[in-house]
Amino acid sequence: MTEKLLYVAAAGFDAARSIDCLPAGHRLRPLHGHAFVGEIRAALPAGWAGFAGGETGALSARLHACVAPFDHGHLNRTLEQPTDENLARWIRQQLDVPGLAQVNVRSTARHGVALDRQGAAHVWRRYVFQSAHQLPNVGPGHKCGRMHGHGFEVLLHARQDAAGRPVSHELLDALWAPLHTQLDHACLNDVAGLENPTSENIAAWIWHSLAATLPELSWVTVYETTSCGAQFDGEHYRVWKEFTLDSAVRLKHAPDGDARRRLHGHTFTLRLHLRAPLDKLMGWTVDFGDVKTLFSPLFAQLDHAPLHELMGDEDADTASIARRIKAMAAPLMPALERIDLNETQGCGVILDWSGKDPTLPV
Repeated sequence: MTEKLLYVAAAGFDAARSIDCLPAGHRLRPLHGHAFVGEIRAALPAGWAGFAGGETGALSARLHACVAPFDHGHLNRTLEQPTDENLARWIRQQLDVPGLAQVNVRSTARHGVALDRQGAAHVWRRYVFQSAHQLPNVGPGHKCGRMHGHGFEVLLHARQDAAGRPVSHELLDALWAPLHTQLDHACLNDVAGLENPTSENIAAWIWHSLAATLPELSWVTVYETTSCGAQFDGEHYRVWKEFTLDSAVRLKHAPDGDARRRLHGHTFTLRLHLRAPLDKLMGWTVDFGDVKTLFSPLFAQLDHAPLHELMGDEDADTASIARRIKAMAAPLMPALERIDLNETQGCGVILDWSGKDPTLPV
């Protein structure tokens, strides 16, 4: 598959707004405020930032400059109806960045809007339920065979206006409410259809529970823990496992005097995405524990290590590190199809060779 590389940057701004197109009494109609976060993903041409490793910083600077007029300001002075979607479209229009593939705006940790490559808006909403479960078909001694519990998180993505009606967060709330009643403070094994409640099966169960009444549904994402989960789009499953790497780097191609030329370090966030057919007996595509075990020897090389020495003649920019991780990990994990590597929160790269559009979901 052809490899796709996207650079990712994020910028926050605190701002007030009122959305008076909403019905009287709606909580977002009066003047209120949020700590917004804007995020962009772009396929940048080689040399755009001047040197390898400068892309994320340059992209972040462009985004910060774009949203700076909003910070501690009144959004209605720029946009008549400053909804999350309209903010994302404004950023997309104003931002001078080549290869722009996605613009996201998050107004709270629970919801936001993502504009895909074609400019279609996908609203998303995050939900939490506290539940117990056990996996009945795992082998003896597997920890998930014991009854245990999680604070599961679910992200619902729905394409705005796909069925000729606006999809609001209130609509998502109303459709989610009966599912929450079934799942929250319950043993998932006792829920009809979830006798084998893996993350993949939970995501598919939620999808099939909502699809008839929400044809705009784009993806269901289930976080089993903060570091692993599964997504389902009605046909395909994808799982991920996340790691943090406390590692040193040095960018030898940075200009003289640039701080990134000096020895420094990051707490990198690494997310491995894997796609495989569903094993109907086990209820999963890939065992999260197997991913951790397979990656463990590579993790030992990457964590608490000078990555610029591991890279040899290559520079230790984030894109090159992601490609090196692919070269190391892909032979061990045939289902691996994407690597996200962030050097700081919301800023890094996406390396994808799935043949799919890597921009969504958030």
